[in-house]
Amino acid sequence: MNFLRLGSTEDDQAIADAVARFADETLAPVAQAMDEEAFSATRHVAGLARLGVMGMNLPESLGGPGVTPTAMLMSLVAISRACAATSSMIGAHYLGTDAVHLGGSAEQQAQWLPRCASGEWLAAFALTEPRGGSHPADMRTRAVREGDEYVITGVKHFISNAAEATFMVVFAKTDMEAGARGVSAFIVPRDLAGIQVSSPEKLMGIRGGHAFEVSLDGVRVPAANRLGAEGTGFKIAMKVLDNSRLDVAATSLGIAEAALMAAVDWANQRLVGGEPIATKQAIQFKLAEMKLRLEAAWGLTMQALALRQAGQPFTQQSAMAKLYASEMVGFVTDEALQIHGGYGYTREMPLERYVRDARILRIYEGSSEIQRTIIARSVLQGV
Repeated sequence: MNFLRLGSTEDDQAIADAVARFADETLAPVAQAMDEEAFSATRHVAGLARLGVMGMNLPESLGGPGVTPTAMLMSLVAISRACAATSSMIGAHYLGTDAVHLGGSAEQQAQWLPRCASGEWLAAFALTEPRGGSHPADMRTRAVREGDEYVITGVKHFISNAAEATFMVVFAKTDMEAGARGVSAFIVPRDLAGIQVSSPEKLMGIRGGHAFEVSLDGVRVPAANRLGAEGTGFKIAMKVLDNSRLDVAATSLGIAEAALMAAVDWANQRLVGGEPIATKQAIQFKLAEMKLRLEAAWGLTMQALALRQAGQPFTQQSAMAKLYASEMVGFVTDEALQIHGGYGYTREMPLERYVRDARILRIYEGSSEIQRTIIARSVLQGV
């Protein structure tokens, strides 16, 4: 790219360029094998940590590299162009560390976050349950206070990083009758007795971003590990998801950029009647629409980032960015495959992987339907 994105600086771009070089040299060469063999993207943590990526969501005082949210997002886009599974793994780590950063005390932050920023520790975020995906207030996991401990019992589903994490931020009901106001959040070390983690789910895409079912059977957690007051867990989760939805938008942008570049290269090389198919108006119109939607998604994402960076509310803008970008990438990857014709449907090329990787982005961190609900609610409230 030969221009600065609106809202970004030369420093932001330089950081993203450094990450892009690592992604091209280290992530991209093994992305296809990771997809085929489903080995974990956590193999890249050490290299990412050396660039500061594992702590980009944290301030310097907690071990982060001191970059802006814009630099972080642009770095995630670069990573996603090379390997969406690796971006998903990082995003799950950010979910866990954001929860401690946004909901924890200064003591909790100092205890748990610096080693996450350095890549020594990996974090996970345990919110979703078999019966409570898009409506987590319906969760059945409960935490019962016994003296200086909470006893947590329940099942969490689709928890990324759970097997490799040092700790999970677990959301559980401390008041089963209070709905969302009865949810509390806890830092739960992965090695506590009573925690069982399944084998990785067999996923359609992002196969290196392993997700697991986690069973908690009478897990005793120190009361000191509760984040905030009882009943504030749902608010913490919603603040974290505002951030995370921009991470999903970044992954969408990265996959879409990769798919568009592949389509342009193919259109220039593929000959029909002795001429590149890029000379055909039908192909040109496809590429134009792909680029238009990609740039529109960038605009929505950068607007949300500007508000986040200024410390202003950005729930609506984050939802719009996530919704539009995740639906955009579905369109762009499908059109890119179409431009490749039958070749795009083979596993010799990355197009079918882009299509599969993109599909989850309309589901996790709040489905497209949930994003529309958030946007509509804010519109009706005059925001």
